[in-house]
Amino acid sequence: MSKSKKVATFALCVALAFTLSFLESLVPINVGIPGVKLGLANSVVLAALYLLGKKEALFISAIRILLAGLLFSGAFSLVYSFAGGLLSFAVMALAMKSKKISAVGVSVLGAVVHNVGQIAVAGAVMQTARIMYYLPVLLVSGALTGVLVGVISGVVIARLNNVINNRG
Repeated sequence: MSKSKKVATFALCVALAFTLSFLESLVPINVGIPGVKLGLANSVVLAALYLLGKKEALFISAIRILLAGLLFSGAFSLVYSFAGGLLSFAVMALAMKSKKISAVGVSVLGAVVHNVGQIAVAGAVMQTARIMYYLPVLLVSGALTGVLVGVISGVVIARLNNVINNRG
């Protein structure tokens, strides 16, 4: 892929991930569990991980977290978002190396680990381990949303791969 095409694809991915974050902030999912989100922007990060590379996907994720955190949820939530996002990214980058784990599996691992990272930071900030009682609920919701995001990512990967390779 040419450098200009890679830059344009990178910019489109940042814009798409940010737009999905914005849309998610407009339509909160109310399932009676605070903090549960679909994480649709992660479909773009996962697709970038497969199509553009680790460094590019990491920057897309970081830029999206920074912009969405500052514009939609406040500076304090950035600590939680970055903790979950960076831990999730590391696990997804490792998991995708395995040819035995599909994009859906990588997504589920990323979603679950994202919740673990956020709970760990919340426990440290609140100086209590009691927040860990909330973890099983988040793990289940993370697994469910991870499957959805993984399926969406498969479609995004196929479409972006076609665009990148000039096939439509």
